[in-house]
Amino acid sequence: MVLLALLAAITFLTEGAILDWGALLLAGKGLLAPDQAGLGYSVFAIAMTAGRLTGDRVVARIGDRQTMFWGGLLALMGYGIMLLAPVAVVAMLGLMLIGLGASNTVPVLFRQAGAQNAMPPELAVASITTVGYAGILAGPAAIGFVAGHTGLTAAFWMLAALLCLVPLCARAAVAKASA
Repeated sequence: MVLLALLAAITFLTEGAILDWGALLLAGKGLLAPDQAGLGYSVFAIAMTAGRLTGDRVVARIGDRQTMFWGGLLALMGYGIMLLAPVAVVAMLGLMLIGLGASNTVPVLFRQAGAQNAMPPELAVASITTVGYAGILAGPAAIGFVAGHTGLTAAFWMLAALLCLVPLCARAAVAKASA
């Protein structure tokens, strides 16, 4: 359960960081004017919505483990593209990939929490949700703290490093919950 909660917090943190800091990153890198930089979150949110709407079909076809693994890799690729983007359209592609890649991680984690036998399913899902939302609430403040010392781009690279845990732990997260 701890692993599921950690992965949920990291994934929620990704969403919170892009919501709270994405526009500043795009404007700060000179990719978009400050009054247009909010478009980045819109691209991310639309991609995440599209991913969630098609997620059941994806999971039915490739399963929970592969959905987490490939989704995590797609989100990581998106981070790399966004952070290295020389122009706005490339950064938007990165944000789209992050949204698509991260879109089904939390639903898979919720499903795994409901399927485990270590605690009552409703308590497990509530626990994962609580820790996940802690990530979305406290995470952006932590990103701001790190950015104050290292810069916003470095803080986003650190977030990408944390996100590496999703594909790396996909097998363990699904196996532990199924056991």
